[in-house]
Amino acid sequence: MEENEYIDPVVVCHKLEVQENEMRQVDARGIPSILLVKQSGILRAVGAMCPHRGAPLEKGVLSRNRVRCPWHGACFNLTTGDIENFPGLDSLPCHRVSVDSRGQVLVQVKRSYLLRHSRIKPMASRNWQDQRHFVVVGGGPSGAVCVETLRQEGFTGRLTLVCREKHLPYDRTGIMNLLNTYTKNLALREEQFYKDYGIEMQLGVSAERLNTNCNILHCANGKRFPYDKIYIATGYSAVTPNLPGMHLKNVKTIRDVGDARSIFQMVDKSTKVVCLGSSFMAVEASANLVSRAGSVTLVARQNVPFKSTLGELIGQRILKLLEENKVDLRMSSGIIRILGNSRCEVAAVELLDKSRIACNLLILGTGCQCNTQFLQRSGISINPDGSVDVNDFLQTRVRNVYVGGDIAHAYILGGLPDRVNISHYGLAQYHGRIAALNMSGHIAKLEAIPFFYTVIFGRVFRSAGYGLFRDVVIDGSLEDLQFVAYFLDDNDKVTSVASCGRDPMVAQFAELVSQGKELCRCQIVDPKGRNYWLTKLKL
Repeated sequence: MEENEYIDPVVVCHKLEVQENEMRQVDARGIPSILLVKQSGILRAVGAMCPHRGAPLEKGVLSRNRVRCPWHGACFNLTTGDIENFPGLDSLPCHRVSVDSRGQVLVQVKRSYLLRHSRIKPMASRNWQDQRHFVVVGGGPSGAVCVETLRQEGFTGRLTLVCREKHLPYDRTGIMNLLNTYTKNLALREEQFYKDYGIEMQLGVSAERLNTNCNILHCANGKRFPYDKIYIATGYSAVTPNLPGMHLKNVKTIRDVGDARSIFQMVDKSTKVVCLGSSFMAVEASANLVSRAGSVTLVARQNVPFKSTLGELIGQRILKLLEENKVDLRMSSGIIRILGNSRCEVAAVELLDKSRIACNLLILGTGCQCNTQFLQRSGISINPDGSVDVNDFLQTRVRNVYVGGDIAHAYILGGLPDRVNISHYGLAQYHGRIAALNMSGHIAKLEAIPFFYTVIFGRVFRSAGYGLFRDVVIDGSLEDLQFVAYFLDDNDKVTSVASCGRDPMVAQFAELVSQGKELCRCQIVDPKGRNYWLTKLKL
């Protein structure tokens, strides 16, 4: 039966064509593209494209039995094809490899993989004799990965996902694309998927109170969910500034798919948009709307966007990119008042210098706050910023309560000695996996590095790492948007690396840090040997 699952062997190359520690995409008639990898003399074959966005993994980073995607940093085990770091949900298909007497490399592909470049790991279903109940609170990326991983790890008890939004878990990184194009469905999985694996979806249900003495989650609609273990990943909500005129119509935030679709329907060539803030959200909104709106103005208190992440010089180059594409800029400024018309709609905004900008749509990208109010009086300590302290296994000090995603004050690899909480899609997914592994009885420690990316007018800016920096060393041309930037702290240690047009340098740095290694100034200051540090990657 198992043999019938595979097609006949297909010759893809000769064994001498693939060198040690080489990744090669091979294409042969009748089978999908395959990534052929040779390590320690062993040939392995997996899917050639990253399941997340279709990046060619041949252009990624090879390390010890795994490959890291060059675009967004997802990692896959080369023996099993399983996803080990995120973003994404699906794993790579694995194929049989053999070498015949003439040295020809033969690959056998499962028939079910012929039209697919991804696979879902095997998952358990509900067993009604298993009386345990695990509850996951939050339908974002972290909660979605957690429920899947629990089933993949063999949990057969009752499994409930409580989600404030009315939508199934969806790809939140796609929200900004909704501002300039209509996308019908961003859902990560169809409704039937959750039914098939016995995952109870409580959509449009808000958590109201957590009783950790009785192990019960109380919800705003009156429902109560007793639990044996609970994972909380409720994310952020948008912060709205206290400004006169905030009550007016057409003052919007962008935190979910409903916000984005509402804005999409409002914008046409008669729309005068003002985006407030220097965050990724405000800048991406400006860039995505300028082709559809009559005008777009970005207003921010900082002199450049992304200053704390990408620094002053890269921020200035991004400003130039925005200006070149007709985004009006009012930096080192701010809004002190929102003015309305007789229909109670926003009509203009008044800036710090008392000047006014005509505006019939105001988008706020001014920050966010942790959704942890319902944890008050639960016995779980909440920090002043709303985050929750967790250990290296995402456990709180309250037994059987795990916290992850944006609200977790947690350890990150290669970062500051102190714990931090970061709004980061891929890291939130990773937290969901780690929490599920530990809830399932494994011992899984946090070992991930944040991997950021943003697309502005077709230019992709990537960054990996996190931490304070006092200096930036740039290799390449900022003007041509072909560069790598190294951010150094007071001890001349590289805390993060950013790039544009220089893939896979950021992915290589992420893999270096994942191997427990560091990069310092002395290894990057010499232009002739600046990339020598790449030899430190362990294969």
